[in-house]
Amino acid sequence: MFSPAAERNKQAILDVLVQVLPARGSALEIASGTGQHVAWFAACLPHWTWQPTDADPEALNAMAASRASQGASPVRAPLRLDVMAPQWLPCGTQPDPRFDLIYCANMLHIAPWATCAALMHGSARHLAPGGKLITYGPYLEDDVPTAEGNRAFDHSLRAQNPAWGIRRLEDVAQMAAGAGLRLSARHAMPANNLLLVWTGKPGPIPVNSSTDNPAP
Repeated sequence: MFSPAAERNKQAILDVLVQVLPARGSALEIASGTGQHVAWFAACLPHWTWQPTDADPEALNAMAASRASQGASPVRAPLRLDVMAPQWLPCGTQPDPRFDLIYCANMLHIAPWATCAALMHGSARHLAPGGKLITYGPYLEDDVPTAEGNRAFDHSLRAQNPAWGIRRLEDVAQMAAGAGLRLSARHAMPANNLLLVWTGKPGPIPVNSSTDNPAP
């Protein structure tokens, strides 16, 4: 399994992670897919431990095979995780494990809307004090013109499955607020994507900071 998109965006995402994360910690990745992101992040942030997960058995098998071929690694064996499940991690792990980072890329637009609330509430349960949920992907925003590429992508997603589609950032923020999370940083990324940092203190949605790129 290989994703050209993950290969293209992994360094741009890592560049932001280096800015917003402490030097060490533990991370849970939701919907790891091919596992390219977690492998790259682990290689470049060696003082972090990484727990990849996915709901797809094929993805889990591919990640397990890749991990076995790499030898010693801060990446743990992949686990099955369905964000809609009341218990995210299997009984073999510690009860309600906590993570300094929960990372989820390119899931919300290719999953039913209910997964957004599930992601937020599950993250609130499993984030350590001071931890961060980071989501990455395309979003629609009020008062921000939608790039033509994202508009076409949204139409194609909805044609494939009416339950899919690019989500409005303001709707996602509302779901996060219901779980006690707020948007604490917004980073414009290449190819009309956003990297969003969610934390546990209430507050307004921030505008672009001086360190962010202009919105696409």
